[in-house]
Amino acid sequence: MKRQVIYIFLLGLVIFFSGCKKQDETSDVLDKVLSRGKLIVGVKFDTKPFGYIDEKQNLTGFDVDLAKHIAKNLLGSEDKIEFKQVTPSNRILTLNSGQVDMIIATMTITDERKEVIDFSKPYYMAGQAILVPAKSDIGSMADLNGKRVIIIFGSTAEKNTRLMAPEAKISGYKTYTNGYSALKQGRADAITSDDTILMGFAMQDDSVKLLPKRYSKEPYAIGFKKGESSTRLRQRVDLILDEMIKSGQLNKLKAKWIKY
Repeated sequence: MKRQVIYIFLLGLVIFFSGCKKQDETSDVLDKVLSRGKLIVGVKFDTKPFGYIDEKQNLTGFDVDLAKHIAKNLLGSEDKIEFKQVTPSNRILTLNSGQVDMIIATMTITDERKEVIDFSKPYYMAGQAILVPAKSDIGSMADLNGKRVIIIFGSTAEKNTRLMAPEAKISGYKTYTNGYSALKQGRADAITSDDTILMGFAMQDDSVKLLPKRYSKEPYAIGFKKGESSTRLRQRVDLILDEMIKSGQLNKLKAKWIKY
């Protein structure tokens, strides 16, 4: 009888804590944000002009400003926000592990990514481009065949490059800073990624040039943890983006950061 009572007690504890865990996993993210009084956003720290550390060691950029605007709309102040650094290779893991409420990090909507996370409406349209040394004779994607080409792990550029230049010798880097440094050091002939990101390097360095052609359309959107727990937050963010479009605020943000 005593053993039976203990068994029932332990079983009750298991059921209780399992229920708590399930409730925590499915709790509404918007409610968490409002209760916490702070929005936690994953952004890049090395992707000028979207998210980067400036000369004064401040985190700034297009995505940073967009995140602050969302925080102001949700919580009444753009200061009620915390930024966590993410890279193309870890941003989805960071999101799905619950470390952040959303990701605003030059993330392109793809069918593969839609299987594992949810997206807002697009807020920017980029395109895949190629950055090469200023004296390079590379003029197109076809010219990358047989050349050493840098991609960033977790970006869409690798798949596109393998399709359009199957003989390219591709090497991957975790961050744009490391990839760009490798190009500058002569360890590669080109780097391919979104035009907006590569433009940030070309604007401040005359020793490289951005080729004019674009090889894809890359709709950037805000990423959310997949499932019902993020639905209300995603819907609110979509409404905020709609209002930014109607009021012209999104275009003002583009004019501020995108200088080409």
